[in-house]
Amino acid sequence: LQVDCEGGPESSALFAGVPTGLRVWNSHGDHVRALPAGFRTVGRTENAVAALEDVERKIYAVEFHPEVKHTERGTELLRNFLFRVCKAEPKWNGSAFIEETTAAIRENLGSKRAICALSGGVDSTVAAVLVDRAVGNRLTNIFVNTGLLRKNEFENTLEMLRDRLKLQVQGVDASERFLAQLQGVTDPEEKRRRIGREFIAVFAEEAQKLQAGEAHGEIGYLVQGTLYPDVIESVSVKGPSATIKTHHNVGGLPEKMPFALIEPLRDLFKDEVRQIGRALGLPAEVLVKHPFPGPGLAVRLLGEVTRTQLVTLQDADAIVVEEIRKAGLYEKVWQAFAVLLPVRSVGVMGDFRTYGLTVVVRVVESDDAMTADWVKLPGEVLEGISTRIVNEVPGVTRVVYDVSSKPPSTIEWE
Repeated sequence: LQVDCEGGPESSALFAGVPTGLRVWNSHGDHVRALPAGFRTVGRTENAVAALEDVERKIYAVEFHPEVKHTERGTELLRNFLFRVCKAEPKWNGSAFIEETTAAIRENLGSKRAICALSGGVDSTVAAVLVDRAVGNRLTNIFVNTGLLRKNEFENTLEMLRDRLKLQVQGVDASERFLAQLQGVTDPEEKRRRIGREFIAVFAEEAQKLQAGEAHGEIGYLVQGTLYPDVIESVSVKGPSATIKTHHNVGGLPEKMPFALIEPLRDLFKDEVRQIGRALGLPAEVLVKHPFPGPGLAVRLLGEVTRTQLVTLQDADAIVVEEIRKAGLYEKVWQAFAVLLPVRSVGVMGDFRTYGLTVVVRVVESDDAMTADWVKLPGEVLEGISTRIVNEVPGVTRVVYDVSSKPPSTIEWE
């Protein structure tokens, strides 16, 4: 993009303080044919008008994406819009958010109780600690073993939540129920819908048990760690954005539920959630934990989900994470995981022909999951991952590396 206005960048509030030439991620589906009255062009690409402004009416428009990592100085452009054009004041901080959010939660709950869909990931853990701070023992966290978690994750996470964070957590092993729901299902959206429905069914049953037991007040709320990227990928929000995929904690919920939702992180991105977590005093191991999809390994196991394939994927995934940690890269990348494909290929093991499974290794870097780049891993790290998976995971004879960015790909395969 070339800043193109009389007086240079400083004459435009939007481009003040940035270079005259920027590399931007442009929108290719739209084109400006003529300027409305009162507007002037302030930015151009080689073949398109990229930015307009009407100073009198304080209307600014860009055709590129200043919010994505790939756009140079994009954050500065957004900061200019907020503070130079809109005259907003930079008052937001983690402590203020915690204070305002906990006060709002207390007011909304009244005398009722809440249960929290706790997974042990950053999002749901921060949400749980926020609500725990607001209402204390009127929150019961429920951690469901869907059978779709990473290797040993159910036991390790329960121990961390109870012993380290001192949260009131009930572990529910519903793995057989979820696997039964997924039997014969291959469509990724149907997987997500079924998992979402089963989550709510499990929570409803656990709430009834609590109601009949130690809960002396009505359980009227379900707490979830929904983030803003979940929302805008699941539904069209304030504009013609397409539904990319259903998230079990947004679009996958049934229309009629026994609970109202509390989603204290709904307007935040992942980096902001981690900032809140630090302000809450959460341990580093929670804050640096890689994101994990709500439907779990069901969306990393393409095709029908079976117990045998889940074990294969869990073992391969554990190797990917172990090798990334060993290389000192775990905290430097956004996500590192394995995907199991319903694709077999011919191989050789010893003196025998094999027809084995294919595992995809996916490692990406990102700031907020809205966009992502594949990580150019050192060859020795890739070699170590591949060698271990083929040697240690029965049935796998081929390992490939995903070199797709988001967009056009999503981070998850389904």
